Amino acid sequence: MIGIYLSGTGNTEHCIKKLLFLLDKTAQAVPMEQKDAVHLLSQHDFIVFAYPVQFSNVPVMVKDFIKSHPDLWKGKKILCVATMGLFSGDGAGCSARLLKKYGAEIVGGFHIRMPDSVCDVKLLKKSFQENREIIRKADRKIEKCAEEIRKGRYPKNGLHLYSQITGLLCQRLWYYSKTKSYSDQLKISNACTGCGLCTRLCPTDNLTLKNGKAAAGKHCTMCYRCISSCPARAITLLGHTVIEQCRYDKYIQNGKKNEPLK
Repeated sequence: MIGIYLSGTGNTEHCIKKLLFLLDKTAQAVPMEQKDAVHLLSQHDFIVFAYPVQFSNVPVMVKDFIKSHPDLWKGKKILCVATMGLFSGDGAGCSARLLKKYGAEIVGGFHIRMPDSVCDVKLLKKSFQENREIIRKADRKIEKCAEEIRKGRYPKNGLHLYSQITGLLCQRLWYYSKTKSYSDQLKISNACTGCGLCTRLCPTDNLTLKNGKAAAGKHCTMCYRCISSCPARAITLLGHTVIEQCRYDKYIQNGKKNEPLK
C-alpha cells in the first residue's frame, strides 16, 4: 500500500497520512511533485489517491498526473480521497472515473471536510475553535473509515451517478472555466520581499525570482500553498487581499501532526 497526494495548505497531507497510518503503519505517503513518485507507485498494487477538490473538480495538476502516466494505473486498486471546504458531490468520483479509463480498479471513494483553504476570499471562513472542531470531526471520520476498510468495507462517497449529477449541477458546470486549465491569475504585490519561499514551495514550479521579487507564470494549479505561507502576504489568486493564511498546522496543539485533537 502507498499513498499519493497533492496538498496545498496541509489538509490533504494530514488526512492521507493519518488514514495510511491506521491502515498500514509502514505505508508511505508521497507528494505528487516528488521526482520518484511514479517509480514508487509502480511498486505497489494498492494506492490511496488524495487531493483537495476545487469547485467540485480535480486540480489540473492531478488530472495531468493521471493522464501523463496512463500505463501506471492498469490493474491497480485505488481508493480516491477528496478533501473539501464545505461541499463536493463527486469530488472523489472525478478522479475515479478518469483512473478507471486507464484500467484502475476503484475500490472506494472518501470525502473529508477540512478547514477552508482559500486564503483571499471571505466565504467559508471560520473561527480558530470552529476549525479545530472541523478537524476533530475529520479525524473521527478517518478513524471510522479505517476501521471499516480493515473489515473489507470501503466507503463509496462520490462514486454514484446521483453524486456526479449533484457535483455537476451545483458547482462544476458553473465554474468549469476556473478548473479546465492552469491559471495565469496569480498576483504578486509590491509587498514581496524576495525571500524565495514561494518558489521552493510551488508544486508546479510556477514561481521564480526576478530582480529580487517573486514572479508568477501561467502554470498555477490553485493549491494556495504559496499564498498560505508567504511571510509578507504578498500573493493572491481569486481575491485581491489575503483574508487569512489558512494552514492545517495552525489548528493543532503542540505541533503534533496526524494525531487527533484532545
